[in-house]
Amino acid sequence: MAFKLFLLLCLVFLSNYAIPRAFGIGVFEVKHKFLSQAQRRNIHLLRAHDVRRHGRLLSAVDLPIGGNGLPSGTGLYFAQIGIGTPPKNYYVQVDTGSDLLWVNCISCSRCPKKSDLGVELTLYDLRSSQSGTMVSCEGSFCSSNYGGDLPGCTANLPCQYSVLYGDGSSTTGYFVTDVVQYNQVAGDSLTRASNASVTFGCGAQQGGDLGSSSEALDGILGFGQSNSSLLSQLASAGKVKKVFSHCLDTVQGGGIWAIGDVVQPKMKTTSLVPDQQHYNINLKGIKVGGSLLQLPTDIFETGDKKGTIVDSGTTLTYLPEAAYKAVWEKVFQNHSDLSFHTVQEFSCFQYTGNIDDGFPEVVFSFENSLTLQVYPHDYLFQNENDYCFGFQNGGLQSKDGRDMFLLGDLVLSNKLVVYDLENQVIGWTNYNCSSSIKVQDDKTGRVYIVDSHYIGSAWRSELPSCALLLSLIIVFMFMFS
Repeated sequence: MAFKLFLLLCLVFLSNYAIPRAFGIGVFEVKHKFLSQAQRRNIHLLRAHDVRRHGRLLSAVDLPIGGNGLPSGTGLYFAQIGIGTPPKNYYVQVDTGSDLLWVNCISCSRCPKKSDLGVELTLYDLRSSQSGTMVSCEGSFCSSNYGGDLPGCTANLPCQYSVLYGDGSSTTGYFVTDVVQYNQVAGDSLTRASNASVTFGCGAQQGGDLGSSSEALDGILGFGQSNSSLLSQLASAGKVKKVFSHCLDTVQGGGIWAIGDVVQPKMKTTSLVPDQQHYNINLKGIKVGGSLLQLPTDIFETGDKKGTIVDSGTTLTYLPEAAYKAVWEKVFQNHSDLSFHTVQEFSCFQYTGNIDDGFPEVVFSFENSLTLQVYPHDYLFQNENDYCFGFQNGGLQSKDGRDMFLLGDLVLSNKLVVYDLENQVIGWTNYNCSSSIKVQDDKTGRVYIVDSHYIGSAWRSELPSCALLLSLIIVFMFMFS
């Protein structure tokens, strides 16, 4: 049992990085999993995604280092990264609910060979990379994270990992060290090639949905807050601050995913609830059309199976049953003439007017006077000729008695969201995610403009002409002395 705990979700960045300058920002292209508007409006796809997602997200896994962490879900966004020497391209899910970086390996006995997402899958081959090495169970990587020498460890045995998720899916394999390739920002909207030496999981066998071809990718890139996450390990090596942000545009297509201090725009923040495995914050009240809903006080409590989770990997937004019913009644109180019908568990109706004029705004109020405005065009989305109610009854979805708020892309899109783990706060502001932000390097003081649609001519030339593709940028602000 102890050995299995040790093998679960270890991820460390090594101290030697091949970066030739005193500072840098790295860039990954990130794309929306549902590439077309038709796919994004297919409510069967949206519900199926979230069902799989919650099967993993809402089943916590104890980590051998850093306390509790989150098993990953099927992310809506995926990045293309290069690994090895010479580099090969890999597509990995990007997710705030995941702590481990891993990719499928050439030795995998059950890994997907193709994907319905329109990407070409690649299996990582350690022997074909000039810079790749296996991590031994005898090495300091294993012993330091296990808390001592591993029982049964002998020379040349690999440092292994094994993760079993709540929905029955699983990933097992071993750790390797190799070079990860990305684009480094050389100035405002300019990039050049760069890389870093990374220790990551080499997947030898995938189970459940992780082995299917319908939404298959090469692996997962996590942005969880545990000490084993990519972000935490970079921070412990002194390379970054534990601050990242995302801005997901659903209007024109575009967005940004950045590591580093955002200096523009400014925004209010609210505290993270301490000692929680999720990005959990304190919700104080809900207003619909300016009226405060009268809800039971215990509905806003945090703790076991309660709380308010911010999760970019979830498509919709889920409310406890009492809150869902109260929001529903207030939203539709002036529309007794509407005729509702059910489509894939969504409540849908026909409406010919302007929904922003005909329905009220919903406002979530958090600790420290931070509010989250949700407009009618956010929570009412079109499905063919109908409008469907995007908020979901979390009480009906839960299989383990959880009664919590889960804030997904339904309410997070078209906002710049900042996760500041240094100060244990989260903040956001309404924003045009197809524009740009300014990110600062703390050690050099330099401020860089990061645009959503391109960084330099090479970035722009790689973007497809289809305006429906939602592409993002992941920016790594490395801070070298």
